[in-house]
Amino acid sequence: MKKELEAFDQLLEIMDELREKCPWDKKQTIETLRTLTIEETYELADAIVKRDMKEIKKELGDLLLHIVFYAKIGSERNEFDITDVINSINEKLVHRHPHVFGDVKVQDYREVEENWEEIKMTEKDRDNSVLSGVPESLPALVKANRVQQKVRGVGFDWDERSQIWDKVKEELGELQEEVESNNPEKIEAEFGDLLFSMINAARLYDIDPETALERTNKKFIKRFNYLEEQTLKKGISLKEMSLDEMNIIWETAKKYDD
Repeated sequence: MKKELEAFDQLLEIMDELREKCPWDKKQTIETLRTLTIEETYELADAIVKRDMKEIKKELGDLLLHIVFYAKIGSERNEFDITDVINSINEKLVHRHPHVFGDVKVQDYREVEENWEEIKMTEKDRDNSVLSGVPESLPALVKANRVQQKVRGVGFDWDERSQIWDKVKEELGELQEEVESNNPEKIEAEFGDLLFSMINAARLYDIDPETALERTNKKFIKRFNYLEEQTLKKGISLKEMSLDEMNIIWETAKKYDD
């Protein structure tokens, strides 16, 4: 533990030096750091999807720097410091894990999730709404998953996860009906309902929909790049090829999937 504390202490000292002597660091505010933090978070997410441990380590360091930076600015404004930040999360973790630090018994991780949401509802200085903690700025797919996780925490969920497939079929049928009626607004609404039910299915089967979709994106890009490279080698334009001709190369590209 000593080496970890020494490393963290050095980071705090470096932050103090930067804030005092570097023109760029001196200029930053909580507001100007916000977009940079979002960018760093996405870079970490990319590294996780790639399972690149070296990059994950690097991006975690960048995020840790941002946390220390925010705490430094907070201390300058006499609002909070890094000790307050750490104490806050320490208190939260102990309070929300009574099955570890108290006498509560749980059967599995799902009960832990349910207890977590129930405990949050009892905490002071919080909006008592179940969904109040879902950030409005979350991307829609991530938000849908988080909303479903939260309502599940208070018991609003399917009795059996297999029941979700009837809902998916129902939403698909409703979408097909609206497509046939050619009403753009209703098509959009039903498409949203279908996506929401598919995200629900992913949650029920312990799949992160954002990660699953991103891995499919990367797989598609890799295959399409292969298709494009092969046509260029033959001096052919994709626009000159039929879909059947493209599919032949596409099927070959699938053999190179990781």
